[in-house]
Amino acid sequence: MRNIALACLPLLCVAAVAQDDPLTMAEVAARMQPYAGVSVPGVDPRTLIGKVMCGYQGWFTAPEDGSQRGWTHYGRRGRFEPGYCSIDLWPDVSELDDDEKFATAFRHADGAVASVFSSFCRKTMLRHFRWMKEYGIDGAFVQRFAVETYHSLNLNHCNTVLAHCREGANLQGRAYAVMYDLSGLRAGQMSHVMDDWKSLVDRMRIGRDDQDSAYLRHGGKPVIAVWGVGFNDGRSYTLAECEAFIRFLKHDRRYGGCTVMLGVPTGWRTLDRDSLADSRLHEVILQADIVSPWTIGRYASLPSIARHAEERWKRDLQWCRQHGKEYLPVVFPGFSWHNLRPDAPLDQIPRQQGRFLWSQYVQAKKAGATMIYQAMFDEMDEGTAIFKCTNSPPVGASPFLTYEGLPSDHYLWLTGMGGRLLRGEVEPSEPLPQRP
Repeated sequence: MRNIALACLPLLCVAAVAQDDPLTMAEVAARMQPYAGVSVPGVDPRTLIGKVMCGYQGWFTAPEDGSQRGWTHYGRRGRFEPGYCSIDLWPDVSELDDDEKFATAFRHADGAVASVFSSFCRKTMLRHFRWMKEYGIDGAFVQRFAVETYHSLNLNHCNTVLAHCREGANLQGRAYAVMYDLSGLRAGQMSHVMDDWKSLVDRMRIGRDDQDSAYLRHGGKPVIAVWGVGFNDGRSYTLAECEAFIRFLKHDRRYGGCTVMLGVPTGWRTLDRDSLADSRLHEVILQADIVSPWTIGRYASLPSIARHAEERWKRDLQWCRQHGKEYLPVVFPGFSWHNLRPDAPLDQIPRQQGRFLWSQYVQAKKAGATMIYQAMFDEMDEGTAIFKCTNSPPVGASPFLTYEGLPSDHYLWLTGMGGRLLRGEVEPSEPLPQRP
């Protein structure tokens, strides 16, 4: 191993880790000045219409990457070695420079050391946004887990990743927006999330900086997403707390004025399946502007996609039109989390060489969708990543999926094609499009 990778340093204020106030966003913003306001050909960040936006986790770290968090979202039980890992896909690092790669205890079939990347590295994050541009992907919702904003090390990581994504989006002409994930938040803690948003506005001018031309807007206002409202999986924060957060984001004199997108359960409209059976959920949703039901694992075959589109997407869209709301359906390439949860089967929802994902784009378009959320750009823990993953993962005690021999950029390309389908540039035909 080596010292902190140089690729991780340029934008990072490392001293922030040791300070009592880890939110040194003014210093981070100052280091971004050479890039602020850069105007490059790209997407129109003033609307979500016609866009495919990826979820971007940005939560992978490695020892000696400068984050001081060790192996995060790579290992299990504090270890990242054969038999102890949480990812089912292995990243393709063949394009990364040496200072972006972090050696692991895993070995390829030829005995070579297997390496991974860190989301803390500026150069790697900028590369990801360059991939988005190259394949025609419109941008990303940068995940900001509320529970990760309590501890100074985790908060510093969240802020660093957000700054890297902001820089990458501006340089590559992509759009980006903050998405708060409320998972793990306890009752009574919503005020902390509000305080975190205040800090981002005050210190980084998120959604307020005229030079930050990449920040996503819709309806003339900056978009802020809040994920995890109304699920019946035992979350302790309440619908009333969620509603208060939405009202704050929309109506606070200093920190409001936002277009609010809500990540809700598949059964939000009918109050069944994964949804709380509480009609107050509809009252909360009516306070927001965009409804985005989570669908990962809710269907697993091509026929079930068509049924879901008929029973859910079409009727959800009708409800949203009747109530003056936008609708952002979620699509995903497949699903697998065997290494994270060993009792679960490997390749639980097969990708079918892209047919599973393409069918969702086709059905969403037929249902009337005008915007789509692609889950996820870099999610290897649940096997939903669309970025470059290798067909030659390490061998040994931990099994890994591959892209079935397809090029490592296959799902980046297919997602770009999904955007063209959404915008009517290609016809919604069931067969997978042919790549030149």
